[in-house]
Amino acid sequence: MPRRSWVHGASKIWAAATLTAVAPSLFFWVIWTLTGDYGSRSYLSMSSGSCLGWDIYDQVSPWAYPVKAFPLFSYDGAPLVVLGFAGWCLSVRSGRTGLGRSIGRCVAVVLLVLDLPDFLLPTLDAALGPACTQIWGPPELLSQQFAWRLYDCVPPILVLFAVRAPRRAYTRRGPVVRTAAGVLAVTAVVLLPAASAPPGKVSTERELDCAGFGDGTVKGLSETDKRFLCAVRGYDRPYDSGVEGWDEVSDQDVVAQGHQLCALATRHGGDTGARAVQEAPQASLAGALADLCPAVARARQSEEDRWQAESDAYVAREERACAAHPRHRPKIRPVRQRRATLWTEFWTIEGWEDGYEGNPPDLVKDLVGSGRGALAIWAADEAGSACVTVESYTRRPPLEVRGWDEVVEVGYESPTGSLQLGGGEGPTLKGLTVRGPGSYRVRVHLRGRKLVYQVAYPPDGAVELLVQVFPGTARRPVAYK
Repeated sequence: MPRRSWVHGASKIWAAATLTAVAPSLFFWVIWTLTGDYGSRSYLSMSSGSCLGWDIYDQVSPWAYPVKAFPLFSYDGAPLVVLGFAGWCLSVRSGRTGLGRSIGRCVAVVLLVLDLPDFLLPTLDAALGPACTQIWGPPELLSQQFAWRLYDCVPPILVLFAVRAPRRAYTRRGPVVRTAAGVLAVTAVVLLPAASAPPGKVSTERELDCAGFGDGTVKGLSETDKRFLCAVRGYDRPYDSGVEGWDEVSDQDVVAQGHQLCALATRHGGDTGARAVQEAPQASLAGALADLCPAVARARQSEEDRWQAESDAYVAREERACAAHPRHRPKIRPVRQRRATLWTEFWTIEGWEDGYEGNPPDLVKDLVGSGRGALAIWAADEAGSACVTVESYTRRPPLEVRGWDEVVEVGYESPTGSLQLGGGEGPTLKGLTVRGPGSYRVRVHLRGRKLVYQVAYPPDGAVELLVQVFPGTARRPVAYK
C-alpha cells in the first residue's frame, strides 16, 4: 500500500474514533437543547451478600472517578484521541512510524483500562448468579451499562486499527478473533436498543387513586404497590414532596426497590432501623415501607403497641401517686373541690374560657399568670405531670402557707363565667368560677419544684398544686411565699 494512501486512510480512522467518542455527548446536548431534559434517570439497588465484581468496583471507583474527571478524559476521551492523533501525525511526518504506533497504542490502552472494568466487573457478577446481578441495578439499567461500555470500547479499537502496520496482502483472521468480533457485534445489536428505550412511567396522584375516590387508571399494580407509591411520591399527605431522589424513578423500579428493601427488612424481623437496612442503597424508602411490606407493618404496629403500653403504665403510676397524697382539708367549706392528674408538654397547665383561647399570659414569680379569659400555672420542668387540687369558693378562704414551698395570688377577669383548667392529657376541670362572669382572685400553692429541678428522674407525683378560685376585685398580684 502506498505510504500516502495509508496515512490518508489512517487519518480517516482517527477522525472516526474522535467522532465516535464525542457523539454521545453531542447527542445528549441536542436532547437537552430541544427538551430541557438530559434523559437521565436514577436507580438504586442492593445486595445483602458479597460479590467479587462489585467488591473490586467498590475498591477501584474512588480513584477511578477523579481520573475520569480529568479534562483529557472528558467527552469519552475525545481530547486524548485528538492529542494522540497529533503525536502520531508528527511522528509519521518525521519518519518515526514506530513511535507513532506506540503513541496510538498508549492512547488505546489508557481508554480501555478506564472503560473495560465497567463492562467486565458486571459481567463477572452476572456469571456468579442473580443475587450478584441485582447489585448493579434493575435489568434495564444493567443492559444500558453493558451497551454503553461496549460502545466506549469502539474509539480505542479504532485507534488500534489506525496505527496498525500497513499490510501488503490480505491476511485472514484466525477463528478466535472472528468469534470475538461476532460476539461483540451481536451483543451491541441486542443491548443498544435497551439503552435507548424510554424510561418507565411515573404515575400521577390521580392515576394511582391516592385519595381513594376509585378513579385510578394504573394497571398491573396491587393496592399495596399503589399505596407505597403514593407514600414515596408524597401524594398521600398535603405539602409533602415525597422521598427525595425518587420523584423521577419509574413506578416499576420504585416498587421493585421497595420489595428488595422489604426482603432485607423481613430478614431482620421487619426492623427498618437495623444496620443492614439503614446501609442499603434504597434505605430512604424505609419511611414508606410499611405500606408495602407486611413484616415492617407488623413490627411498627408492635412497636406502637409497646410504646402505648409503656405510656399507659407511666400515666397509671402518676395517677396512683397523686391519689396517694393526702386530700387537702380546707379551712372553710368550698363550693367544689376536685382532684386530678394534669399533664403538660410546655411547662404550664392552661385555664381558658370559650372564645378566649390565645397566648398564655406571663407568669408571676414563675408560678401563675392571668389575663382576660386566660390562666397559666407552672406544672412541670418542660414536660410532665402535676397532682392538682382545685377549690371554688363564694368568698375569700383563709390564707395557708404552711407545708407549701410557694404561694402566689393574682387577679382574674372572667368574661363568660366558664373558666376551665386542663393540660395536654388527662381530664378538664370545669366550673371554677362559681358566680359567673366577673372579677376573681386565683391563689396557687406549689410544692415539689426544687425536687424536679434537682433530680433528673423525680419520683412519681412529685409536683403538687392547690388552686383556689374566689370572687375578688383586687388586680395586684401578691407573693405570700
